[in-house]
Amino acid sequence: MTHKFIIRIVVFITLLLGLVGGGVIWWLDAASAVNPEDTENRVFVVSKGEDIRSLANRLKAEGLIKNQITFFLYVKFAQMDQSIQAGDFRLTPAMDMYATAQALTHGSLDVWITLLEGWRIEEIAMKLSQELAIPEAEFLKVAREGYMFPDTYLLPREASASAAVDIFEKNFSDRVTAEIRQGIENQDLTFAEGVILASIVEREGKTESDRPVIAGILLNRLREGMPLQTDATLQYAFGYQSTEKSWWKKTLFNEDKEVNSPYNTYTHTGLPPAPISNPGLAALSAVASPTATDYLYYLHDESGVAHYAETLDEHNANVNKYLLTE
Repeated sequence: MTHKFIIRIVVFITLLLGLVGGGVIWWLDAASAVNPEDTENRVFVVSKGEDIRSLANRLKAEGLIKNQITFFLYVKFAQMDQSIQAGDFRLTPAMDMYATAQALTHGSLDVWITLLEGWRIEEIAMKLSQELAIPEAEFLKVAREGYMFPDTYLLPREASASAAVDIFEKNFSDRVTAEIRQGIENQDLTFAEGVILASIVEREGKTESDRPVIAGILLNRLREGMPLQTDATLQYAFGYQSTEKSWWKKTLFNEDKEVNSPYNTYTHTGLPPAPISNPGLAALSAVASPTATDYLYYLHDESGVAHYAETLDEHNANVNKYLLTE
């Protein structure tokens, strides 16, 4: 081994150690706290579905980490990306990168809650009980069917039943525009009656396109003095089905249409006494701007496609064609 070759090896090893050492120093600095003296809490919101790259960039921009690349690499290699929760978190610039990442995997101040269109208040109560430990009975005492606006909410973890109801109702008031309210009144309905009808349309309609048509049909029946004859109101009357573990009875029989209930729209004309679900904006808009037709009947086939009819004979023909096929 020549003297020059030995020198080259020594130089290479020195450079390699320098690079490794420099990398270690860079990593340690990048992972350290932005400001160890700044312990003031800041609320940092993680959105649902937000990716780690976006998260790292925002943490850097808000002065909560030193280096977004280091944070991204750490979270990925530590396989923490699937554990980071959506919600609000208290973070400080005094926390190092490791503490910040750990904080985002637990201890959210708020919880994301999604209320689906067409849920009744009992279903919402179950959801809040599971996610926020709000007793179902407490929520049901203060909730108003029809006005718990379906949406995705970021609720405080310590929210009470009354606080949750206030948030849902405020969103209802904010989202239901004056135009929708006026449109409902233009149908010769009070706004409260419009919400009742929208709650039925929400359950009876399958698509965005058939809801305005169904709203128009139900309005036609009301004006003709005909019973609405909607299955959704019957389902509401029957309530929870323990065998099906559902609040909506899946199969209705002819004898079910004789149930003694003010929500039985087969035996009572007019609207039921209150909403049967919590309608979304599309159902409310459908009642405010229904499609004008001469239809008085409708049904959905097994694929969920709506079929309409002006006369009972036409409707019975649709029944035979789409529902009684072998």
